[in-house]
Amino acid sequence: MLVRRAYPPGHIRTPWYIRGKTGVVERICGDFGNPEELAYGRDGKPKQPLYRVRFMQNEVWEDYTENPSDTVDIEIFEHWLEPGA
Repeated sequence: MLVRRAYPPGHIRTPWYIRGKTGVVERICGDFGNPEELAYGRDGKPKQPLYRVRFMQNEVWEDYTENPSDTVDIEIFEHWLEPGA
């Protein structure tokens, strides 16, 4: 899955360093209130699927020099994901 490359103002729960990167869905965590809406006191509906997405460390960090098989898992809501290339 590709993480949307967007930088909207406000309370965003997707780390800036992972935007535009491609990873693999490791698992579906369930449906939860949209945290970007909840942060503004709204009801967070409709609930959004939350995924745990696995990324290769050396694809996230340009200068990563450790074990090339190292990964990082990040939980990302569906509205931040697009089909990968």
